[in-house]
Amino acid sequence: MEKTVENHIIKYFDNKEVLSKEDLMELLKNDFPTWSDNTINTYLYKLKKNGVIDNISRGIYTVGKIQLFTPKIDKQLKKIASRIHKGFPFVNYCVWNSSWLNDLMRHQPFKNFTIVEIEKVAAEQVFNELNASFQNTFINPDEIFFERYISVLDNVIIVKNLYSEAPISKTNDLTIPTLEKILVDIVIDDTLFAAQQGELNFIYQSAFNKYDINESKMKRYAARRNRETEVEKLINISLAK
Repeated sequence: MEKTVENHIIKYFDNKEVLSKEDLMELLKNDFPTWSDNTINTYLYKLKKNGVIDNISRGIYTVGKIQLFTPKIDKQLKKIASRIHKGFPFVNYCVWNSSWLNDLMRHQPFKNFTIVEIEKVAAEQVFNELNASFQNTFINPDEIFFERYISVLDNVIIVKNLYSEAPISKTNDLTIPTLEKILVDIVIDDTLFAAQQGELNFIYQSAFNKYDINESKMKRYAARRNRETEVEKLINISLAK
């Protein structure tokens, strides 16, 4: 629920630099009519504590420095998601592009990849569907195949298995990984994300400075992938614990 409130409040500040507490209370009561003043004050306190909003003067709020992770969804991602949704409506999946990491890096990679993660039971079928429509589509390539044949190509689509309970979210009628998932995955798949390996500390620091990140969600997913220790170390360095 806290994330839902956060999304509502971010929208309230569209085209507005500041809002009074009275304005925020009224807007929230319109969206959540059953809430008491105490409930709203509790959420405002939590959002202020987490850096989502700032109390710049008595009773006056502005959006905090922390942003929500809202990556650009290009036409190809929309087409891929549409194909999966229509052909495999009951299968969990997510789509994204490695270029989403670029604004967290010092040096920009020469190549970016479109990544399609799908439940293992449907991976082959989804691969066949996409391979018939998109060039340079590959499924679960190993390190040798990737380095020999894929790394030199442009506009590559990689189909991978989606791990159970992976943190994903729906946005604009398609499903994408959360930033928490992406940050864990770049640690694990050092072949696909070779360009990011030398900048892991910087990427994590940039991400935690810029975006609202759920540490617990990251650690749970990292534990499922058996990389909790490595990920926790990166988190601690980023937060200077």
